[in-house]
Amino acid sequence: MLPAGSPQALTPECFAGLNQIPHYDWLSVTVPGAVSAWQSLWRRWGKLPFERLFEPAIRYAEEGYPVSPETALAWKRAESFFLPLKRPEFQPFKQVFFPQGRAPRTGEIWGSRVHAETLRTIAQTHGESFYQGSLAAQMAAFAAETGGLLTPVDLAMHQADWVEPIRTDYRGVTVWEIPPSTQGIATLMALNILEGVELAKYPRESVESYHWQIEAMKLAFADMHQHVADPDWMELPHQHLLDKNYARDRRQLIRDIAIPVAEPGLPQAGTVYLAAADGERMVSFIQSNYLGFGSGILVPGTGIALHNRATGFTLKPGHPNQAGPGKRPFHTIIPAFLSREDQPLGPFGVMGGAMQPQGHLQVVINLVDYGMNPQAALDAPRWQFVRDNVVFLESTVPAAIATALRDRGHKIQPGNFFGRGQIILQANGALIAASEPRADGIALAF
Repeated sequence: MLPAGSPQALTPECFAGLNQIPHYDWLSVTVPGAVSAWQSLWRRWGKLPFERLFEPAIRYAEEGYPVSPETALAWKRAESFFLPLKRPEFQPFKQVFFPQGRAPRTGEIWGSRVHAETLRTIAQTHGESFYQGSLAAQMAAFAAETGGLLTPVDLAMHQADWVEPIRTDYRGVTVWEIPPSTQGIATLMALNILEGVELAKYPRESVESYHWQIEAMKLAFADMHQHVADPDWMELPHQHLLDKNYARDRRQLIRDIAIPVAEPGLPQAGTVYLAAADGERMVSFIQSNYLGFGSGILVPGTGIALHNRATGFTLKPGHPNQAGPGKRPFHTIIPAFLSREDQPLGPFGVMGGAMQPQGHLQVVINLVDYGMNPQAALDAPRWQFVRDNVVFLESTVPAAIATALRDRGHKIQPGNFFGRGQIILQANGALIAASEPRADGIALAF
């Protein structure tokens, strides 16, 4: 499904005098699409009553739950962004998520009765209240009171769109991603570039393997930032970007020395990914408030914290992804899937802003080129291309590789965020699940 679009009043003139879209502001808010996704998925494939799906979340919201370690760390980091916000529209957010003037600590119980009531309303109305009922009215009223652009018409016009996933074949494995306006195409472009390189002849922990992957990702990002936008506004069809001959031409640009391509990445995101499977179906699912907690705007009495996905737009005049009314911004959220010979292998995903397509690339290479099992493929050391020739390396990358990459012109720096992923794969009639140590996730069978 493609993400939701921007309010009709979000015109380029709204950003006059600004160099970038503010992260914490009504200008960063587009129509929330998560609830319509829940509706659409349930109508097409749901087996349980819609109301029953919400029971665990309502219980946790009412009774609270102990905050896990990684979540507590992320919450603590968010203090420096959200606690200084002084305008009236930010105060309900701080009251709910920082109830004692600070983030909850590891093991502390946090809950929210306003979230429970909103979830109950969504469940009872099958989501309709969120777009055309009482919840929609509360969102639009708070926007009108505090300078927001979101209106009842914007919410009522929203619909979830079923889309055809895009794919590429990489050494016998088909990798599936969500199409533009998301960044999943960058993973596929980088894989197409690398398909012409015999990566397996290099050890996984070798400068050659790292260099080829980084350079392929860098070229894919350059194309992505230039061309990817709401598909109704893209000037270059995504099929052209996925053409294998185009990938061959791009591959010829890679040398032993790093290419100076100056395309900025996007900030880290606040995203939840899950992979699920039973005897009949497999699901790759992702949703996000973006930038941790989103815009910092929470509708009073509802717990509805609005995302800041409009920061995915650019303010560059004439760019296909320029901010404008009724457009979908460039999105980072990309659930993925693997198959072989038209048979499903399983879902996978890596959360984390611009790290997502890079994490996808590295996981696929670990699985396909280096024959790793799903858990090892997630555990392996990671890199993250940032901008220009800056590359973050995880602390587990051997020091000799960092030195060799510097010798090739990469500006190596330590990093503290390399995505958080999960995988479920089918093998010999069994399901193999993995969740990496960088997150509080778990691989669970029941």
